[in-house]
Amino acid sequence: MITITLPDKSTLRFREPVTGNDIAKAISEGLWRECVAIDVDGVTMDLSRPILNDATVRLITTRDPEGLEIMRHSAAHVMAQAVQRLFPDAELTIGPVIENGFYYDIDMEPVSEEVFPAIEAEMKKIVKAKIPFCRKEVSKAEALELFKGQPYKTEIINELDGQKISLYSNGEFTDLCRGPHVPHTGFVRAFKLMKVSGAYWRGDQSRAQLQRLYGTAFFSKKDLDAHLALIEEAKKRDHRKLGAELDLFSFHDEAAGMPFFHPNGMKIWNALLDYWRLEHQAAGYVEIKTPVMLDRSLWEKSGHWDNYRENMYLSTIDENQYAIKPMNCPGGMLLYKENLYSYRDLPLRMAEIGLVHRHELSGVLSGLFRVRAFHQDDAHIFMTPDQMTLMERAMK
Repeated sequence: MITITLPDKSTLRFREPVTGNDIAKAISEGLWRECVAIDVDGVTMDLSRPILNDATVRLITTRDPEGLEIMRHSAAHVMAQAVQRLFPDAELTIGPVIENGFYYDIDMEPVSEEVFPAIEAEMKKIVKAKIPFCRKEVSKAEALELFKGQPYKTEIINELDGQKISLYSNGEFTDLCRGPHVPHTGFVRAFKLMKVSGAYWRGDQSRAQLQRLYGTAFFSKKDLDAHLALIEEAKKRDHRKLGAELDLFSFHDEAAGMPFFHPNGMKIWNALLDYWRLEHQAAGYVEIKTPVMLDRSLWEKSGHWDNYRENMYLSTIDENQYAIKPMNCPGGMLLYKENLYSYRDLPLRMAEIGLVHRHELSGVLSGLFRVRAFHQDDAHIFMTPDQMTLMERAMK
């Protein structure tokens, strides 16, 4: 016998094997119809996977946040399946869940939003068919054979550890995936494709440029409509739109990704800076300012040269290599080392609004949300280990 403990500490007993479907049906048919997955001793699993030992479980339904995330993951598979039906030569890469939706990166001919109605129509066919999501474990050799001729999947498989690799199939479509998934495609009840953009494979400009198709999905059309309405309202308040209307800032090709603040924008900037200074002074901070460019030797010490160099802007001065700072911390450390401090001087609080530059890919630049030049509020606190413990306790 297997004893299943529910969140309210009540128990159910079954003859093995038992699945999440069995547990949900034993409670009520209505609950089972809304179940998406099951948490078994802290591990989220498909409802169809067997539970072989006593366990504490929690059924995940369409009302739970993680249930929505699981369904959106399944929606990404449905979208990829629809794309492959319409574009047989498309090569799939990865399709994760993101905030408010999902995307799938696909190596295919560039497409526009004009193809969305056709993809959505094919998705609706897949959803209407209520095709089960079926999990299977295979060896790495079997996976390589199955995905032979698919370079992106082959690359991913070769990097995976372990003897077993999990696959999910819904109808003719099979993908590498850890899961879990909803029981069948019919759970993807309300969805919409949102946009398409370019994306390099694994963010590497030297590799293939892919088509990134974004979508969102909800368990009800009402929730989808509400989400789309919010997006339309947000467009009216988009800071890029307001920036132009209120004459606050602009961008120019001569400094891509680096904002130019107009007189009206500077009024807001200075008001924010005045508030920032008041708050930091009240908290015991002193204000500092460090150079925008620093010698390569410092970035080697900090680790940025080895781990972040491709995102830094470089220059040579007097035959020495310099880098424009992507963050303020190394300069702040140099300033701290200017003096000797007693433990009585600590904690020492230093704050800087420093101008930093980071080489973001052109495809991800987005108004003031994603730029290549910005001012970063860096606050450094120098203290003893004992003071760290005391501060940690005070914050609890």
